[in-house]
Amino acid sequence: MTAQLIDGLALSKATRAEVAQRAAALTAQGRQPGLAVVLVGDNPASQVYVRNKVKACEEAGIRSVLEKYDASMTEAELLARVDALNNDPSIHGILVQLPLPKHIDDHKVIEAIAPAKDVDGFHVASAGALMVGEPGFKACTPYGCMKMLESIGMADLKGKHAVVIGRSNIVGKPMAMMLLAANATVTVCHSGTADLGAMTRQADVIVAAVGKRNVLTADMVKPGAVVIDVGMNRNDEGKLCGDVDFDGVKQVAGWITPVPGGVGPMTIAMLLVNTLESAERAHPVPASPAPSRGR
Repeated sequence: MTAQLIDGLALSKATRAEVAQRAAALTAQGRQPGLAVVLVGDNPASQVYVRNKVKACEEAGIRSVLEKYDASMTEAELLARVDALNNDPSIHGILVQLPLPKHIDDHKVIEAIAPAKDVDGFHVASAGALMVGEPGFKACTPYGCMKMLESIGMADLKGKHAVVIGRSNIVGKPMAMMLLAANATVTVCHSGTADLGAMTRQADVIVAAVGKRNVLTADMVKPGAVVIDVGMNRNDEGKLCGDVDFDGVKQVAGWITPVPGGVGPMTIAMLLVNTLESAERAHPVPASPAPSRGR
């Protein structure tokens, strides 16, 4: 048995095409969606991520405003800049690229972003909305994972057991909440889990998100399970790889995401979706007037 690939590149392309269509409709009404991307310092990986996000915006018809600052920028200066963007009606989404320099408190900066513009879905208000099932912005990576599951006919996970490996605020915890909302029975595993394999062998869906190579191997997977690999690591040859032993697990799983070309493209696609939806909420289409009735 060889697993079928869940092609994140193809799915993200279709998602971005839909975003572009809706963004064009808004722009034609003089309400172009706008995303501000703030980069502080010269972290090489962050520079690549930001460049990809800006390019994706341009291709989708979303106006991107890239603000680059030296690593010496103070926390107070960054908070002031975020406040200005909060009050800019042409900006519908604010993304402050992490990690920030050590002298700046990431949490304080994230919480300074207006929830209505929190298109990364990291704000406490966004996390709370997800927890209780209220409208809000979903964290982009787990949101993309859910879209990948939907693409293979697994939008409703009633009766399915999902195991999430990892408990980060950015992926693990919101992933668990989204799976729960899709009616899955969810187990969250982490560094304190005594026997990871005992948990994953029960799973119909496994999401690996710990940033550690080969955390999931073939002997830990139930035949036919769906495996979503969120990890981004380097192997001994320096090539990108995920958290999953891809070559081994693909012989057992029913579906699997590749790295690269899996979750990564969908993360950016969902950032565009969130930005577009923010713009649509800020500029709702006026209701058509009710037809007059003759007497």
